[in-house]
Amino acid sequence: MSFSNILQLFVPKDKTFFPLFEKATQNLVVISNTLVQMVNSVDANQRRILIKEIERLEHVGDNVTHEIFNELSANFITPFDREDIHELVSSIDDIADFIHGSAKRIELYKIETMSPAIVKLAELIETSSRELHTAVSELGNKKNTHKIKEACVRINSIENHADDVFNTAIASLFENEKDAVTIIKIKEVLAALETATDKCEDAANVLESIIVKNA
Repeated sequence: MSFSNILQLFVPKDKTFFPLFEKATQNLVVISNTLVQMVNSVDANQRRILIKEIERLEHVGDNVTHEIFNELSANFITPFDREDIHELVSSIDDIADFIHGSAKRIELYKIETMSPAIVKLAELIETSSRELHTAVSELGNKKNTHKIKEACVRINSIENHADDVFNTAIASLFENEKDAVTIIKIKEVLAALETATDKCEDAANVLESIIVKNA
């Protein structure tokens, strides 16, 4: 390895990592918006097309995740703690995974009618994803940490709202649905959607930790 290549290992990688973080969260915004479109669609064929698009976008997210992990392995200097980068990116990847998992369950269980709770949880996931993208986009600007904190607070509030929607929906499901198989199917979809909001909160918690460590 030449001296110039060795030197590159010690050069701050802000221009490498931050665009990749934004790429990951931007993909999250797109996949969550596609989920909202899917649960609001009344056309079965259109839903299938949107589910395929969600699957494609989940693979896009996987590729960005692998790209960031490769950069972690290749570079000695990183913008902040390697563990925080790994945890942040893993949380973002988990959100996409649970969005994809929710969509696949809807497809596999042949759920044709989307309950208001399913629609609402999908909308909350999209809102959280947009807030997460806003926060991540400010990571490279130390003067705007207040924007990151504000976005993280909103994400935490959204997650609390999602918990309420989920709990109310499950209570209603057990009270009003008599078919056990239907209960299991709907409950699994709702649980996957709610978990996606949990993962958004996990990512927000990592961002808050990064701010504290680098204050």
